Amino acid sequence: MKRYLIAGLLVWVPLGVTVLVIKLLVDIMDQTLLLIPEAYRPEALIGFNIPGLGVVLSIAVVFVTGIVAANLFGRQLVHLWERMLARIPLVRSIYAGVKQVVETVFSSGQSFRKVLLVEYPRKDVWTLAFQTGTQASEAQAKTGREVVNVFVPTTPNPTSGFFLMVPREDLLELDMSVDDGLKMLISMGVVVPQWDSPSPVPADTPSTGVKS
Repeated sequence: MKRYLIAGLLVWVPLGVTVLVIKLLVDIMDQTLLLIPEAYRPEALIGFNIPGLGVVLSIAVVFVTGIVAANLFGRQLVHLWERMLARIPLVRSIYAGVKQVVETVFSSGQSFRKVLLVEYPRKDVWTLAFQTGTQASEAQAKTGREVVNVFVPTTPNPTSGFFLMVPREDLLELDMSVDDGLKMLISMGVVVPQWDSPSPVPADTPSTGVKS
């Protein structure tokens, strides 16, 4: 009986969590319908609400915003808007920080493209990390060593973590995709990605799954 209950949970728990997450995202994006005057909202025109219309509207708003911001006039409007935000003490620091992170993630080809092993929080203890950048910084000039910017997520919530600047020679790159790395982190190591060893490993030698 216990085996059947576990098998059932393995089917329904992932499905239920997936449905809840998707529903949460759809509900959040459906709030964009509040931008439409009340008389022209779907529930007023057809008599009932259609879940998911906010997703379509959100995509349309983002797309149109991108078109406007990409031309000369739109860039001037964005610049004017950012100058206004820069005069608000608390808002300017939050906006500038978030914008810099978003620009780095979407424009850099190095951000979150590699899964690494780093010795943390002490020597001989390893954890997963994601490479976020390799740009030269004052840290490199001060230490005299090439450092790599890495993000060490916490588990099971990978949205929080620690930012570290680690010497390149102290990092090990894994043959693992970012998706597989996130699955391993969220599952707290229960889900271990399949790794095909390039060469036979002796029985008395532990396999690390690290590039040689």
